[in-house]
Amino acid sequence: MLKRSLALAVGVALSFSSLLTQAADTLKVSAIPDEAPTELLRKFKPLGAYLEQQTGMKVEFVPVSDYPAVVEALATDRIDMAWLGGFTFVQARLKTGNAIPLVQREQDAQFTSKFITADPAVKSLADLKGKTFAFGSVSSTSGSLMPRYFMLKDGIKPESYFSRVGYSGAHDATVAWVQAGKVDAGVLNASVWEKLVAAGKVDTTKVKVFATTPAYFDYNWTVRGTLDPALAAKIKAAFLALDPANPKDKEILDLQAASRFIETKPENYKGIEEAARAAELLK
Repeated sequence: MLKRSLALAVGVALSFSSLLTQAADTLKVSAIPDEAPTELLRKFKPLGAYLEQQTGMKVEFVPVSDYPAVVEALATDRIDMAWLGGFTFVQARLKTGNAIPLVQREQDAQFTSKFITADPAVKSLADLKGKTFAFGSVSSTSGSLMPRYFMLKDGIKPESYFSRVGYSGAHDATVAWVQAGKVDAGVLNASVWEKLVAAGKVDTTKVKVFATTPAYFDYNWTVRGTLDPALAAKIKAAFLALDPANPKDKEILDLQAASRFIETKPENYKGIEEAARAAELLK
């Protein structure tokens, strides 16, 4: 009886140890759901395979339902790394105290948002007073926070300026709302707008850009603060090594809408934190 109990205990301990080893050998990665889940997974697959090659670990993409879920997953160590917008990074940094931004795309140092409409009479925000308007997710930097911040600086408070303000939840959804006439105008990430136009997914005879925001810092790849520093350094080096002159690397970069990746640091997002506090989106 004692032998059987000892054998069972050893078996359980070995199984638990195996699970821990398996978990430690898997890099869990997620992303803010600013596009359709199928599109996020399509964009990530070649990058995931590349990171597996560079780190020697299995890389698993963990989809989430909304922006706050990414922050929560980083804070509770359920994921190791995430693609975040500038505002989501600020939220993650404040919640965890130690989230570390590793890299950003070259264009994320000078990012913009595009205001779009299908109404030919709309030439500027002044033409939208009393009309309907759509942001993306409330937690989106480029689809909500920064456009709102710049509107407030111009004396436009969305909730009182527009007849109705909606939140589509994602950049591609904002375009769909505008194109279908669900709202008179909307705002979205410049990179997604350009990608949708290039893919022929926008009827540009109907939908047009009528304004562009000033530039700001935006997206980055962030790791949880408790991640092994040696692994974080290896991941950063892998991103920085992606070379647009190499066809395989260029495929990865193109899917990430990146010319190349560059280093970033927490201080780059102080302006976004200030904008969020000014817009009363942070307590």
